[in-house]
Amino acid sequence: MSGLTIPAFSWKGQILDTIQTATLVGVGVFGGAWNAIAGGATLLTFPALMVLGLPPMTANATNYLALLPSNAAALPAYRGELRGLGRALPPLLAVSGLGAMLGSALLVISDPELFVMLIPFLILFATILFAFGNRLREQLLRLVGETRSRTLIFAALFVFSIYGGYFGAGLGIILLAITQMLGFSDFHVANSIKNLLATSFTILSIVVFGVGGLIAWPEAIAMMAGSAIGGYAGGRLARQINPANLRGAVIMFGLILSVVYFARTFR
Repeated sequence: MSGLTIPAFSWKGQILDTIQTATLVGVGVFGGAWNAIAGGATLLTFPALMVLGLPPMTANATNYLALLPSNAAALPAYRGELRGLGRALPPLLAVSGLGAMLGSALLVISDPELFVMLIPFLILFATILFAFGNRLREQLLRLVGETRSRTLIFAALFVFSIYGGYFGAGLGIILLAITQMLGFSDFHVANSIKNLLATSFTILSIVVFGVGGLIAWPEAIAMMAGSAIGGYAGGRLARQINPANLRGAVIMFGLILSVVYFARTFR
């Protein structure tokens, strides 16, 4: 693209021009606001990064850093809940962190062609999680309420954290269910733990991706700035917009993306 270049970190010798930067910031604002209001922004920002020219694996890794501000934005509001959890947090952080790092390492060593083949399945799985996560959470809570096993629940946390480190879209509702299965029945406490786990393993995944050379730093920083603005604005708008309508739009978009990527991959 033409335009004045801006001083920025380069990725493989590339420097963003003003049009690319403005586009990435705009996508970040939209994604950050969407995350704050309805969740599921990865289903929008990940394909946007590919449309803007990043290879799929790089787009996935870059997306983690780009959306970090919107993922972490809720933590200050839950200081009280988190402060009262004490020794309950380290085991959860350790299990989810190990799973996320394993998932991220699997992405780093994955064959790029294999990841491209998995994209439609990952998008479809993330869309299903996003669409039916609440029902799945209720079913899991009902089942585990009868036969509660901390070992099985921690195993589920580990497995889903691997998915979180590898791709991660749609995972939030499952993390919320797992925390409630562990006995944190108060929604705000469970939600605070969910946000902390998601933020912590996102940071660990970013470290793995950074060491593995997968992050496109100029694109990540531009979109990260936008997602911070969007996350703040979305938090203020959340009470004025019906999130159910936005969730429906995310689900429809995810299904359309799934069809498109299945057609492209297996044509």
